[in-house]
Amino acid sequence: MNSRIQRVLEKMKGMGLDQMMVSDPKSIWYLTGVDVEPHERLFAFLIRADGNHVFFLNRLYNVSDTGFEECWFSDTDDFIGMMAEKVADGSLGIDKEWKAGFLIPLTERKPGMRPILASDCVDDCRAVKDEAEKAKMREASRINDEVNRLASEYVKEGMTEKQVAAFIDAAFLERGSSGNSFTTIVSFGANAADPHHEPDDTVLRAGDCVLIDMGCVKDRYCSDMTRTFYCRTADPEQTKIHDLVREANEKAEAMIRPGVRFCDIDAAARNHIAEAGYGENFTHRLGHFIGQTAHEKGDVSSANTRVAEPGMIFSIEPGVYLPGRFGVRVEDLVLVTEDGCEVLNREDKHWRIIG
Repeated sequence: MNSRIQRVLEKMKGMGLDQMMVSDPKSIWYLTGVDVEPHERLFAFLIRADGNHVFFLNRLYNVSDTGFEECWFSDTDDFIGMMAEKVADGSLGIDKEWKAGFLIPLTERKPGMRPILASDCVDDCRAVKDEAEKAKMREASRINDEVNRLASEYVKEGMTEKQVAAFIDAAFLERGSSGNSFTTIVSFGANAADPHHEPDDTVLRAGDCVLIDMGCVKDRYCSDMTRTFYCRTADPEQTKIHDLVREANEKAEAMIRPGVRFCDIDAAARNHIAEAGYGENFTHRLGHFIGQTAHEKGDVSSANTRVAEPGMIFSIEPGVYLPGRFGVRVEDLVLVTEDGCEVLNREDKHWRIIG
């Protein structure tokens, strides 16, 4: 864990920071291995350039021997005052998760302190996965592939979206995941034209598309994938668009390697769809970063000019959505390697008939 803290310190140095308050529980676990869900209470880890890092811990937390200086308090204690004693004057990096209810009182008690948004110091480190993280995400994607295949075999005409989603959610738990990484999306027919449709009582009919966007959490790390199928029969217009979306997915994945800009990866898929006349129907960015949460800092979009680095994991998910008619999305997770990328999802991306 200390190597991770060292990486954060190096990024803090680049921002001219000698101290940073980390409050995101997932980032704190990433850096220290201490796992707490604080709910409304204060929970924070102060990283200092001199190496004297400090935990701020409520006595309700079941934590022991963190390996760092520990500042314990109860609900009725002056914990902001305790924190003010540990924070030096000058700039204090903070992450984007810290509640104003804690930050503002600290600035009032510490007028010589200036808060600086410094989430990137941790987020950029979390974006590059180490070998242990890669293994966990491969396993989460393996489970996702398996459950997606089972779901495609389970779906039958006459079922509702909620039925299929419930099957997927149960199958994740049966295979050792701790649950979903996001609400399972199952969309039949016209509902698939809404990229974030939530399952309802819509009944599957022959000829409908079946869009399934799903992900699980395994050992804290998330998976995410989308496949689009057709019930009993497939309209040629829909399969043509499915081929287009799949090709866009494959074109983007084919160019992923270290040093390639994310905006150029996005353009590879977007231009392919636009050239076929459906550019305005591809309504979202091409991908998002993923790790302990389904959407982490970083994306694959026209606005992101940063370059891919080995160890980064993100989605590639082009889509075409025709309101009132149907939608298609094909999504994989990809891991940037030293000379290309590894596609973490192995389930076939071509359209096929189910149900």
